[in-house]
Amino acid sequence: MAPTPPTDAELDVFIRARLASLGIDLDQLPPGTAADPETGAPGQASVLASLRSFVRGTIAGLAAYQLPTPDGTDPAVARALSQQPAPLLYPSIATEWRKP
Repeated sequence: MAPTPPTDAELDVFIRARLASLGIDLDQLPPGTAADPETGAPGQASVLASLRSFVRGTIAGLAAYQLPTPDGTDPAVARALSQQPAPLLYPSIATEWRKP
């Protein structure tokens, strides 16, 4: 059974929660779709519509991405390899401070 895509209301709750965790309150924006004539800030409805479009179009693609693996790699091994941290350009910077 394929998952059902979230509704606009569900996405609005998700977006507001994520923004609130970053300290961003959309209630500070003017209501509706019209921009504030004094500050130029976009309306709440237009911001939410734009963010819903972003979430629907981007998040699934990012979540499905897997690093390329050599030909003939077992799919189970390929999945495990994709979960490893990316190699660092200068590993000593990230590892030296952890030495006892």
